[in-house]
Amino acid sequence: MTTVTVGQIVAESVGEGMPVVMIHGLGGTSNMFQPQMAALSGYRVIRMDLPGSGRSPRPFDELTIETMSDAVIRAMGAMGVERAHLVGHSMGTIVCQKIAATQPSMIASLVLFGALAEPAEATRQGLGNRAKLARSGGMSDIADQIVANAISAHTRETSPAAVAFVREQITRQDAESYARTCEALAKAKAVDTRLIAAPTLLVTGDADTVNPPGVAQALADRIKGAVFSTLDRCGHWATVECPRESGQKLADFLRRVDR
Repeated sequence: MTTVTVGQIVAESVGEGMPVVMIHGLGGTSNMFQPQMAALSGYRVIRMDLPGSGRSPRPFDELTIETMSDAVIRAMGAMGVERAHLVGHSMGTIVCQKIAATQPSMIASLVLFGALAEPAEATRQGLGNRAKLARSGGMSDIADQIVANAISAHTRETSPAAVAFVREQITRQDAESYARTCEALAKAKAVDTRLIAAPTLLVTGDADTVNPPGVAQALADRIKGAVFSTLDRCGHWATVECPRESGQKLADFLRRVDR
C-alpha cells in the first residue's frame, strides 16, 4: 500500500489493474471502504480523504463540491489515472456525478451508495445547524445523532463494531473542517444527469432515512441505463452496515462492466 498527498488530498493506493477510485461522504474517510477491499482483488484501489476530511488538511480556500471534484481530478492525474471506476457514498456520490458529467472520458463506471442528486431544502437547513453545532464543540453530539438516526435499528442491535466505527469516524473529524463540509453540501446543486454516460449502479439500504430508496430511485431514473438495488435492513452507512453484500454488489457490477 502506498499513501500519497496530492494537493489537498491524502490517498491510499493498493493493488494493480483497472483503477477504482473511492470517495467517502460527509463525516467519512477512506476507511469506510475498508470492508470492500477483499472484493476488489484484481483492481488498483485508490481511496481518498476529501479536502478537510480524515487525514487531508483543512483547505485554505472555500470548500465546495466543485473544489472537492477538482481536487479528486487533480489527484487522479498526479497518480497516473487516466480512466477509472468511481465509487462514492452519500455526499461523495455528488462528487462522482460532477466528475462524470464534466470529465466523461475519465469515467469507466459509477457505483453510488446512499446516493442523492442534491439535498432537499430541509436538509440544507439542517446542515447549516449542524455546522454551528460542530463549531460550538458538539462533535460528540453530532456523532450520537448520526448513530441514532442514520444507522438502521438492525445494525445497532446486531453490529456494535459498526456503530463504534461510525461514531469514531465523526468524532475524529476536525470540527471546523467538518462544519465547512456541511456548508459545502448544503450548497450543492444537482448536475445535468443527461451528461452522465457511464454505466451506473445505485445501492441504497432499505432502512436509509438520510437518503431513502425513493431518492436514489429518482436519481437512477434520470441516468440513462442506471441500475438501482437495495440492501435489506441497512441504513445509510451501507459499506459498513452490510459490508459483504455491498462488496458483492460492487464487485459483480465492475466485472460486468469490464467484460
